[in-house]
Amino acid sequence: MRPGIDVAAEYQAREAAGRGEDLDEGDLYDDVRPALSALRQLGVRMVIAGNQTVRAGDLLRGLDLPADLIFTSGEWGVAKPDPAFFQRVTEVAQAAPDATLYVGDHPANDVFPAKAAGLRTAHIRRGPWGHLWAAADVAAAADCRVNSLTQLTGIVRA
Repeated sequence: MRPGIDVAAEYQAREAAGRGEDLDEGDLYDDVRPALSALRQLGVRMVIAGNQTVRAGDLLRGLDLPADLIFTSGEWGVAKPDPAFFQRVTEVAQAAPDATLYVGDHPANDVFPAKAAGLRTAHIRRGPWGHLWAAADVAAAADCRVNSLTQLTGIVRA
């Protein structure tokens, strides 16, 4: 999602205003499509999963992103950082945890719990959480750090 957006607060405000959720191409970072396309060309199975509502999942799938699956915490009934969320990620990814690279910006919701679940982790340093939480313990916990999703193709190739 675009930098600086508090997704939960944004959706709540939209609902309260009677506008409901809205998500379109302008809400994506510029590197999303090129990175997902490049990873798909490498034969990588890609699952997008995050703390979002059921409606947000529908909207994301409507963007026709080059991903194999898109799921939200609202659909699963479990949210990050609950270990059950990361168990679901590995189930739908159909890969062992140590063969799965989980990309996230928030240490407490993404990096630390994904690592605890046995997944490989990439800390993406962008948006408010990616920079506010760029401490040494995050760098030590993550298997790698990236500033752009396009860097993932090099990591996958290695």
